[in-house]
Amino acid sequence: MRGIAYFILVRMMGWEISGAVDPGIQKTVIIVAPHTSLWDFVIGRMAFWVLNQQVKFMINGKYFFWPLGWLLRSLGGVPVKYQKTTGLLLQINQMYQQNECFNLVITPEGTRAYTRNWKKGFYQIATSAQVPIYMAYIDYKNKRGGIGPKLEPSGDYQKDFAVVEAFYRNFHARHPEKYNLNPADPDQA
Repeated sequence: MRGIAYFILVRMMGWEISGAVDPGIQKTVIIVAPHTSLWDFVIGRMAFWVLNQQVKFMINGKYFFWPLGWLLRSLGGVPVKYQKTTGLLLQINQMYQQNECFNLVITPEGTRAYTRNWKKGFYQIATSAQVPIYMAYIDYKNKRGGIGPKLEPSGDYQKDFAVVEAFYRNFHARHPEKYNLNPADPDQA
């Protein structure tokens, strides 16, 4: 898939893809922003193939029926139960424990629509699993994307999010009117 993705994304579409997870790091949370279009998944999935980076995406378990389930798994999808009573954080922690290599991609905006605040779940997952956060990006204006710097969660969300916000400030969404770079409310779960 790497060669096909490179041909389509880089050669045909003219995107520049760069960055990587540091060698030897097998478990991460990779956040991707901005996220305002379904095309973000298509471009992001191809970019991770170009970078030869194995990644996983959380997808509602109800979509893992045949033949769609096979396709979702082949793209990196992992089924999760999104009901409040299922303990999503516990499910994800088990995935980190059960896998030698597990790089979970999360879009902290939580939706492609405009959102007032980013979701805090990516930070909770990283601190709970004791893994670093990598900041990946998609910049439509400049046709570039990839994996940016690593952030080791300190436990102080507001301080760490200032680093995240500074990194994402100059990237351009496919639909700029839907992109809002604001930290999650500290009281928000």
